Amino acid sequence: MDLKQYVTIVEDWPKPGIRFKDITTIMDNGDAYKYATDQIVEYAKLKNVDMIVGPEARGFIIGCPVAYAMAKGFAPVRKEGKLPREVITAEYDLEYGTNVLAMHKDAIKPGQRVMIIDDLLATGGTVEATIKLIEQMGGVVAGCAFLIELTYLDGREKLKGYDICTLMQY
Repeated sequence: MDLKQYVTIVEDWPKPGIRFKDITTIMDNGDAYKYATDQIVEYAKLKNVDMIVGPEARGFIIGCPVAYAMAKGFAPVRKEGKLPREVITAEYDLEYGTNVLAMHKDAIKPGQRVMIIDDLLATGGTVEATIKLIEQMGGVVAGCAFLIELTYLDGREKLKGYDICTLMQY
């Protein structure tokens, strides 16, 4: 299935010059959403993962059905201040400043093989911070899966040494 035919390109959003890749038109097509999920499930099975991790919010949309299909747990990565129990945090750079991500301190057990799943690999900052959190807890990042990779932003550079699967590239 050519998933690109289900991605809607929105010109000049959220600001002029940006060609936003809208994945909601994959999600609202049951066949396309299932196909994309199944592709990531197959990748995760090859990596023999114990746990799925997804950054908010689109990492939840992609990661949760993968975790469900594999009967694995899912651990959310949230912005600081959004999780109710003790957390660990990691800071990462944005185009205009910094942001902080958090995970529950006990979300990953030492030695667990973890798959990070998100909708988009752009600059790699969010995933790099997520990797730091997982490894701080003793987890092993078995791979990272994305629906879309924006190759012109070179996010793979920040993720050198980690296995990456993308279903589409722009």
